[in-house]
Amino acid sequence: MKLEFALTRLSANAEVLAILIRNATPEQARWKPSPEEWSILEVTCHLYDEEREDFRTRVRLTLTDPAADWPPIDPVGWVTARNYNAQDPAERLEAFLAERRASLEWLQGLENPNWASKKTHPRLGSATAGEMLTAWVAHDHLHIRQLNHLHWQWLAKHEPPFPLDYAGGW
Repeated sequence: MKLEFALTRLSANAEVLAILIRNATPEQARWKPSPEEWSILEVTCHLYDEEREDFRTRVRLTLTDPAADWPPIDPVGWVTARNYNAQDPAERLEAFLAERRASLEWLQGLENPNWASKKTHPRLGSATAGEMLTAWVAHDHLHIRQLNHLHWQWLAKHEPPFPLDYAGGW
C-alpha cells in the first residue's frame, strides 16, 4: 500500500467513523443487540485503544526496531476490563480522533520508510510494516461496516411497527 493512499483512507475513515458514532444517542451508543455483541460505544473505545496501543505502535516498531517485542494487547478483554460501556461517548470519540490525528502526523513525518521491514511474532507469524499499514486501513473498514450494522439493528428494533423489508435485507 502506498503511504499517500493510506493517509487518505485513514483520514477519510476517521470522518466516516465520527459521523456514525456522533449520530447515536447516548442510549443507542450503549445498546447491544445481544450480550456477545459490542455497542457503538464499545467500538469507539476499541478504536481508541487500537489506535494507540496496536496499529501505530506496531507499525512504528516494525519500521524502527523489528526485533523488539510488541507490547501485549487484549482487545476483547479490554471491553470489560476497561469498562467501555460506562465511558462517555463524546469524550471517547474525541480521544480517538485526537489519536488518529497523531497517527496521521506521525505517518506524514516518516522519511523513506521501509515498508518491507518485517516483524516475526512467535504466535502470529511474520508481517511487514506495509502489511500492518494495510491492516490498519482494513480494520477501519471492518468497524465502519460494524457501526452501520449496529445502526440498522437499532432501527429494526426500536422503530416498529414499521418494517424494514422494503429497504432490503442486511
